[in-house]
Amino acid sequence: MHVVELSSVAQFSDEKFQKIGLFESPRMFSDIYCFEPGQSQALHSHEDNDKIYYVVEGKGSFTVGTESQELSTGWAVLCPPGEDHGVLNDSDARLVVLVFMAPHPHPPA
Repeated sequence: MHVVELSSVAQFSDEKFQKIGLFESPRMFSDIYCFEPGQSQALHSHEDNDKIYYVVEGKGSFTVGTESQELSTGWAVLCPPGEDHGVLNDSDARLVVLVFMAPHPHPPA
């Protein structure tokens, strides 16, 4: 069984937010994104993939399409295929986000 404790794998950098891989299969992947205050993930989209952001710790501004909303610990948001989405940690504390995407955009061999 593959298990992971998120707090033990979280990593932060002053330079840019960190992506830490958790689980991966040919059908999906899951990461955590770790943001220091002021860091962001630029708006982008995935034409054929659904993505879910789940706030594990902290709070930040999440944009999907033309809407932005502050989400805090325990909240999740769906990013449908083709919709621009991104994250901004506009708080004074660290932000940790669990990310799930399917289907996997670049499946492992």
